[in-house]
Amino acid sequence: MRYQTQKVAYAYFLAAMALFAIQVMGGLLAGWIYVSPNTLSEVLPFNVIRMIHTNALIVWLLLGFFGAAYYLVPEESEREIFSVKLAYLQLGILVIGTLGAVVSYLVGIHGGREFLEQPLWVKFGILVGAVIFLVNISLTFLTGRKTAITNILMMGLWLLCLLWVFAFINPDNLSLDKMYWWMVVHLWVEATWELVMAAILGFLMLKLTGVDREVVEKWLYVIVATALFSGILGTGHHFYWIGTPGYWQWIGSIFSTFEVVPFFAMMSFAFVMVWKGRRNHPNKAALLWSLGSSTVAFFGAGVWGFLHTLHGVNFYTHGTQITAAHGHLSFYGAYVALNLAMFTYAMPALRGRHPYNQALNMASFWLMTGGMAFMTFTLTFAGTIQTHMQRIVGDYYMDVQDQLGLFYLMRFGSGVAVVLGAILFIYSMLAVRREAVKPGLVAVPGE
Repeated sequence: MRYQTQKVAYAYFLAAMALFAIQVMGGLLAGWIYVSPNTLSEVLPFNVIRMIHTNALIVWLLLGFFGAAYYLVPEESEREIFSVKLAYLQLGILVIGTLGAVVSYLVGIHGGREFLEQPLWVKFGILVGAVIFLVNISLTFLTGRKTAITNILMMGLWLLCLLWVFAFINPDNLSLDKMYWWMVVHLWVEATWELVMAAILGFLMLKLTGVDREVVEKWLYVIVATALFSGILGTGHHFYWIGTPGYWQWIGSIFSTFEVVPFFAMMSFAFVMVWKGRRNHPNKAALLWSLGSSTVAFFGAGVWGFLHTLHGVNFYTHGTQITAAHGHLSFYGAYVALNLAMFTYAMPALRGRHPYNQALNMASFWLMTGGMAFMTFTLTFAGTIQTHMQRIVGDYYMDVQDQLGLFYLMRFGSGVAVVLGAILFIYSMLAVRREAVKPGLVAVPGE
């Protein structure tokens, strides 16, 4: 760690890991309700649990992105963060807004739009936090050195924050409502977040492999170009069945097909950088998470996304467990694993000690990744059966659900593995102490 103000990232990472724990526990409870539907139905209905699960996921990933920006921008820009006080103020606003949203959900107050259920005052709080972040990080970026990593990161973060404005637009017309809704949801996870992912992955590859910056930057610009080319009009695969003109079926199908490309490029980029660098960096766990993130993202977002994105296929599979399989694996690979890679890399420097117990950290990777892979296969098989019985044969929805009980039980078992992996990760990062080592052995960025 070169700059003192990078320490602000530590607070963001701690808050993110706390919400990560809440998110996976909420997901495990939701998974059990699929097995035993009446569990807590009077006290904590399924829709509330699901809102907490998905909202906690989104917020902790954003906190991870913001923390990563506060960590890597000073290092790339070669200057301190403009204002540490603003950074902590932003974190306070986001944490208060998150807690306020959870309390609102528990008492039945929410906006009713999936993923954007936050009450209006919470949405405004998030907007204020986003503005503070943009001012703070932009003033840091503009007065320092410019690199491809910070250029791409700033583009992604600016677009991410600006697209939040669409969360306030809620027309009475259902088709328009869904169009504006996807302007946030899709253009976040399949466009602007991909830019953030590429920038953070590029930073990690630069530090962990020792490859020349020029090589990293060339790859990054190619990845960003393909992500924007495919991701923006790829929004059309959400416009198939919401009352929009028929041409969206062709636009969505064609451009969604190309959405595989940036994820394949990111996976190839990560492995090529490791092969070219051949550097024996002491933080093996961070390298594992980085390679795992790009690989799982390719399969989750790329392959499983393509499986049901063509309109002729999506006509039958839309809204089935196949969608859940794609959603879980893609989010885990592209963003969850990436944030955990950044935490794994940065925390030793932020805490001023040798990389924690890496064996436990890497065990958590295999436990979580294995659990998520098994969950994906389970939901894919369940979705295939559901598609045939419900959409082809025409059986009633609840009759079909009764036939999927075994798959839901297996999905719950894989969820247990993911939760155990998450607990192991947090424990390895925060609680495990190693014997004191010489200062020269501390894994400092840039070594």
